Amino acid sequence: MFKQDFNLTKKTNKRVLVAMSGGVDSSVAAFLLKKQGYDVIGVTMCFGLEDSKTKRPSCCSISGIEDAKRVAEQLEIPHYTLSFGKLLKEKVIDEFVKEYLSGRTPNPCVRCNQYLKFGALMKKAKELNCDYLATGHYAKMAKDRSGRFFLKAAKDAKKDQTYFLFRMPKDKMGGILFPLGNLTKAEVRKIARENKLRVADKPGSQEICFVPNNDYRDFIRQRLDGKTLKPGPIIDTQGNIIGKHKGICFYTIGQREGLGIALGYRAYVIKIDARKNTIIVGREDELYSGGLIAADLSFIGMDFPKKSMSAQVKIRYNHKSASCRIIPLNKNQLKVEFLKPQRAVAPGQSAVFYDKGIVLGGGIIQKSFKTL
Repeated sequence: MFKQDFNLTKKTNKRVLVAMSGGVDSSVAAFLLKKQGYDVIGVTMCFGLEDSKTKRPSCCSISGIEDAKRVAEQLEIPHYTLSFGKLLKEKVIDEFVKEYLSGRTPNPCVRCNQYLKFGALMKKAKELNCDYLATGHYAKMAKDRSGRFFLKAAKDAKKDQTYFLFRMPKDKMGGILFPLGNLTKAEVRKIARENKLRVADKPGSQEICFVPNNDYRDFIRQRLDGKTLKPGPIIDTQGNIIGKHKGICFYTIGQREGLGIALGYRAYVIKIDARKNTIIVGREDELYSGGLIAADLSFIGMDFPKKSMSAQVKIRYNHKSASCRIIPLNKNQLKVEFLKPQRAVAPGQSAVFYDKGIVLGGGIIQKSFKTL
């Protein structure tokens, strides 16, 4: 049984570093913590990236930094802008490009949370003598009666972001606060408006902060470092060549648009063979898989499973969780068997496991299989 949700506690004089992007979520998170009596410090992470064509910032825009600074002034809290550009490139962007060039579909937010927010930024919080690090994620931190901390799904199921957080440091979970865990997005906006925060009606941020206009294909083109994309064949499930692709990095499992083929039926990418530089397409029913293999695992809500067990799994953000059976294969690899076939399982994405809203852990999808 859980003793409490560890998102907001009674009034305290403890110090918390709040990651402030200049958006409404992180601004309200800082406001709520200040109201609770925390000694709040705001920090904006700047990555120093620019679009190679326009030469304008492609992340942490000047307006975002200024919005965060002005909200901090409203709240009468100190605010700092810290550069994390080198670390973002090394830990997130380089891997992002590498994965796409390998025909996989990565999720950079998972690595960003692991290495930047709950890695480097948490270290910075300690350097500033902060007791906690807080973010505007829609998630909950809970503590059971034994004092063990657990990550739980947020109240707002549509905004829940626990899928991106399964790699947070298990031993530091007690030092993390998620003030928005018990709020809906509408409630967050209402709080911002009622308290006249200047970002109350600011639109939400783009899906991947470092990719201009959410055009990951153009982003990759700009970062090929002299490499040449190799066109190759598009084939059907019978092995017939039916078209030509522009480079496997521009395609993902489940994609239908942009294939440049007409087969008399709706064709989808059902497999990417990087070794043969080939895209395989098929009908929609061929998108469904009976299970997957996951590796690069992290379990934060339990110890690594020693035997098979039942759970719920999400295979991408906003995917409706599916009942499954987890079967450990070795220390860092497991098989996931779906109770019902799931659509468009993409290697490179994360498989995150839940039990009644508690995040057990997750891993990176290596491959899918059709039948059990």
